[in-house]
Amino acid sequence: MTHSPGGFAPHLVVLDFDGTLADSFDWFCSVLNGVADRYRFRRVEAHEVEALRLQGARAIVAHFGIPRWKLPFIARHMHALAARDADRIALFPGVPAMLADLAAAGVPLAILSSNREDTVRRVLGPENAARIAAYACGASLFGKGRRLRTLLARRGVAPERTLCVGDEVRDLEAARALGCPFGAVAWGYTDARAFAALGPEYLFSEPEEITSLLRRPELV
Repeated sequence: MTHSPGGFAPHLVVLDFDGTLADSFDWFCSVLNGVADRYRFRRVEAHEVEALRLQGARAIVAHFGIPRWKLPFIARHMHALAARDADRIALFPGVPAMLADLAAAGVPLAILSSNREDTVRRVLGPENAARIAAYACGASLFGKGRRLRTLLARRGVAPERTLCVGDEVRDLEAARALGCPFGAVAWGYTDARAFAALGPEYLFSEPEEITSLLRRPELV
């Protein structure tokens, strides 16, 4: 785990879902070209995948040649496919223990996701879902900043007391737009090298490191 000097005691931890809690990248790749055919954008070739993981969402949308007006329709279709295939998507190893430890430490947890809440809850399972104090789901591809602002207002938490954790550049952009510290995960959709160049406050290599951060003595 890399981090900036010093520490902070967050009053809320906001977690992304796909690629952060849920190991859905292989599923995403398995359905993507079918979606491309349906909505008439470029298919992705196997040799392109690793290079695309170094890019942010805006660059990826441009690479596929997707007009912005199509994005809501594509997202709606992808979310329906994810709901259909929820049983094929599992949590990353270590995530259930991380959620249990954070909940036991008394840190309120929230999920900020573009995915549907019902799908998120199904993949989490009842025990893990009950550990989440707030769900802010169904955000548009570039609408996470607005959802995050609403979430913090609803919870009455200041941005600087909120740790946002995610696996995509757009997650970092949403957090930074509001002034929230951001922790990037190295196991998700975006390659960790892309995050290293952007300088997130934290870069986690495994879920347990998120729990360890909140155990640090200076955070008490």
